[in-house]
Amino acid sequence: MQSRGIHHLDLVVSDIERSKRFYSELLRLLGWSGVLELEGERGENISYLQAQDTWLGLREKQSDVHPVPYDRYAVGVHHVAFEAAAPEVVDRCWAWVVERGVETESAPKEFPHYAAGYYAAFFYDPDGIKLEVVHEPVRAATTSG
Repeated sequence: MQSRGIHHLDLVVSDIERSKRFYSELLRLLGWSGVLELEGERGENISYLQAQDTWLGLREKQSDVHPVPYDRYAVGVHHVAFEAAAPEVVDRCWAWVVERGVETESAPKEFPHYAAGYYAAFFYDPDGIKLEVVHEPVRAATTSG
């Protein structure tokens, strides 16, 4: 039996409430809903945001070992890509990013060298973690139904 993919991904953030607001608003535009609050193994609060069978966890930092600003070319997460149901959803997320003055990297456009019709925008979360919102027509057609 084939795996259904990633069950959850936890990001460590510098300010849990700030990041929870940021991700909740962004992911709501992508159809994510629900927040589950749990206690981590060190007693820390974890906020899990849900999209169908996938969860994104946010944990507040408990160490200053990794320097700020975030270096995506150090060991760790390079970027996180969130799937959009249509190109218009990528555009809606981009409008939200711009409206809030979020640091950006690349406005929505096609990246045909990734895949036919690959339409994405790139920007950064409050801690400098690179994020992508992407619509890929071939993938969307094979996973929607």
